[in-house]
Amino acid sequence: MAAKSPKHPDSTDSGRSSSDDSARQRIITAGRRHFFAFGFRSVTMDDIAAELGMSKKTLYAHFRSKSELVQAAVADKQREIEADLEQISSESSSDFPSAIQQFLAKMQRHMEEIHPPFMRDIQREAPEIFELVEVRRRDLIHRYLSKILAQGRQAGIIRKDIPIRLIIEIWLGVVQAVMNPNKLTELDLTPKAGFSAVISVIMEGLMTAEGRSKP
Repeated sequence: MAAKSPKHPDSTDSGRSSSDDSARQRIITAGRRHFFAFGFRSVTMDDIAAELGMSKKTLYAHFRSKSELVQAAVADKQREIEADLEQISSESSSDFPSAIQQFLAKMQRHMEEIHPPFMRDIQREAPEIFELVEVRRRDLIHRYLSKILAQGRQAGIIRKDIPIRLIIEIWLGVVQAVMNPNKLTELDLTPKAGFSAVISVIMEGLMTAEGRSKP
């Protein structure tokens, strides 16, 4: 008989019950709450198990290590962000003011969940996760913001003398420069406040006079 191939820890199949899926999601949700608020170093698997009223044996049956749980929490967050941006893109395809307001509001809400200790810890102790977060953020901004800016240009709200691709690169460069743990600490900013400041400065410069005059 041929040996069965190992299953990826994040995979789902008919052999896993809905109760297993529910327990796994409860763990991820608790991990998100703890890791994003207090960082990677100060939170233990014991903390997660205690909050959930779950044995460590059960916890480790779903996640073999804290690092694996952190990766699952980050992936869960990224799926949530992408779902929100996809909804904005599909529902506001011809309404730039509504689309950009929703985009900024959603991104600011997501940034509010992530506190500086988490970004600092993954940058220092889990650089592969930090790099994944950075790459994914670039991808999402490229994919969805370019659509929204194109709508704004068609509506006469966004300047036509700057290529959208260049706008995105400038935006990403500023976000990367400001939205890193050391710089946020130096400027005494939360991720949400830093992102809001970047958005305010860049958007005002990109808008035409007509765009700035709109409420």
